[in-house]
Amino acid sequence: MGLQVPALNDQDTAGKVEVNEAVFGRDYNETLIHQIVTRFLAARRAGTKAQKTRSDVSGGGMKPWRQKGTGRARSGSTRSPIWRTGGVAFAARPRNYEQKLNKKMFRAGIRSILSELLRQDRLVVSNDIFPTTPKTKELVAKLQGVNARRILIVTDVIDQNLALASRNIPYVEVVEANNLNPVLLVSADKVIATSGALKKIEEHLA
Repeated sequence: MGLQVPALNDQDTAGKVEVNEAVFGRDYNETLIHQIVTRFLAARRAGTKAQKTRSDVSGGGMKPWRQKGTGRARSGSTRSPIWRTGGVAFAARPRNYEQKLNKKMFRAGIRSILSELLRQDRLVVSNDIFPTTPKTKELVAKLQGVNARRILIVTDVIDQNLALASRNIPYVEVVEANNLNPVLLVSADKVIATSGALKKIEEHLA
């Protein structure tokens, strides 16, 4: 008998769902999880900060005044960094913060997170999480027994009613199984997944 994901509550029609031990039965690898989370956050950085060097600012290359005899300090260019209208000495340039990480390591890290969530009883299955109307109060009623500060709902397809009902609840995040990422998983106190979402995750990570 393989691993089983418990149902959200006794009234849930999903019941317990058996999952692949190769995906949900991995050891906890803190170093790998830290690496994939850091890599994901770094890839989200824009890196668009930019300042002008002396070659970028406007101004001529002509010497502003002669070297001697004016009573002023000698100067060679109006684009010098010591001038108010000059360029920046050590200017920030656009950069790419993305870190290289192969797909095998990334998937192994996701498997490790999911396995730890299951061991800590923070991963449950529910097919009755979808509200019948796009009303926030209906979704709040379904989540009434869930004691968690941050809830992640993972579905196989995004339901319009669920998307509309959840957007006014600050502690609830809804994501499709194909768009699952390590930051959402590690930051959630409780992960509620549909049986279809668990099947999609297994197909992607097995």
